[in-house]
Amino acid sequence: MTYLVLSILFSSVIFVVFKLFQRYGVETLYAIITNYVVACAIGFYFYEGSVPLSSVPKKPWFWGTFMLGALFILVFNLMAATAQKVGVSVASVATKMSLVIPVVFGVFAYQETLGPLKILGIILALGAVYFASVKSSTSINGNTLLLPILVFIGSGLIDTSLKYLQEVYIAEKEYALFSALVFGSAGAIGLLLILLRGIRTSLSINLKNMVGGVVLGIPNYFSIYFLLKALQNDTLNSASVFTINNVAIVMVSTCLGIVLFKESVSPKNWGGIVLAVISIILVAFF
Repeated sequence: MTYLVLSILFSSVIFVVFKLFQRYGVETLYAIITNYVVACAIGFYFYEGSVPLSSVPKKPWFWGTFMLGALFILVFNLMAATAQKVGVSVASVATKMSLVIPVVFGVFAYQETLGPLKILGIILALGAVYFASVKSSTSINGNTLLLPILVFIGSGLIDTSLKYLQEVYIAEKEYALFSALVFGSAGAIGLLLILLRGIRTSLSINLKNMVGGVVLGIPNYFSIYFLLKALQNDTLNSASVFTINNVAIVMVSTCLGIVLFKESVSPKNWGGIVLAVISIILVAFF
């Protein structure tokens, strides 16, 4: 249970860090790119095997790391914007509800079956993203809804891609190497974006942005690392681990948003969070 608790805490801290970027004037793109470089370095540091660099491009999953790297850059920027403009709780709900996308993918790709309760869970998840995003009972801002919806879709694509690559191409002993290279690819793509931007505008690489990236990269890596460790638990199956992890992250990040940033949570928002919890349980357990 210790690893699961640590994964929940590190995952929740990510949303808080995004919010702090706004408060301290950290430029999100630069910090996110630095974050992936840091996460990649941590991954290689903890990787115990030895792989010749010349053999890495020959791995069947190698090009998939670039696709995932691009998705990581895009979705992390969307998550940051959602946390800053809509709220920490909304960003966490939209991210965690995305688990319904790989579930639906599994139906078509792996002939997995969906019972009526899982279908109900998917419908409730979509409702959860909507109600958790609504900040006013009288007016609904289209941009406010668009951000969490994009986070929902993007996070689901990441989970689906990871599941597919893991099922088809990646050997278990290569998980650590694969993860490090995904983070490294995201960092490389981000650096390329910065260089292209630098052609038209001056670059804004400074100590504040780099420190922000380090502060983000550490919990980003360990949220995944400790989740993988938690999945080795002998007393909890993977469905239980994922359910506890996702539900707890939604609730902890919501509480952190209220306590640290005085975020207002309306009855509709609480209803969305409740729907989120119910939908995760239905999708994971049934």
